[in-house]
Amino acid sequence: MDFHFIWKAIVIVFGGVLILRLAGRKSISQMTVAQTVMMIAIGSLIIQPVGDRNIWITIAITLLLVLTLLFIEYIVLKNDTLERFFYGQSIVVIENGQLQEQNLKKLRLTVDMLELRLRQQGIQHMSDVQWATIESNGQLGYSLKPEKQAATKEDMQKLQTLIQTALPNAPLQPPMIQPNETGNLFTEAAENKHQTPPPTHLE
Repeated sequence: MDFHFIWKAIVIVFGGVLILRLAGRKSISQMTVAQTVMMIAIGSLIIQPVGDRNIWITIAITLLLVLTLLFIEYIVLKNDTLERFFYGQSIVVIENGQLQEQNLKKLRLTVDMLELRLRQQGIQHMSDVQWATIESNGQLGYSLKPEKQAATKEDMQKLQTLIQTALPNAPLQPPMIQPNETGNLFTEAAENKHQTPPPTHLE
């Protein structure tokens, strides 16, 4: 019985780990299109020696692919046009609380899928969002409107100083915050319906 596949498998594992470490540490969700294509190609190539292909030729080809990827990553650092070509660019999907329908169509992204991503970020209302973008790696980037952003420690210290300056003897009591009973993106998911129906062509 031919046991060559044993040492081939060991070489594949160690060689594959070293090559992928060289390629970089990114999850699939963080990869650019070029990186994803390269990883799929490497995955297909690296198992070939088990089928009696020459293992050293396969490792050499895989290494060449990784070096090509590194070269691409180097040249995009030097040229913005090439960076946009290989990596793409961010696309605005919400501006000042309003859906950018044309950009959603370009991305082939439905309102429901966008709402899913917003919920994952803990956003309850689309109208609270100043900007939202789909990044080149597919992730959602967003910025809340100034009045909807969480107060920082610096903001609280400034407010406390202001109150103590204006009313030095007044006790500081936290304001009563009324819960928001109106529907939001989470109640839409629970009730399986939109509070405000989106345009039919974006559903």
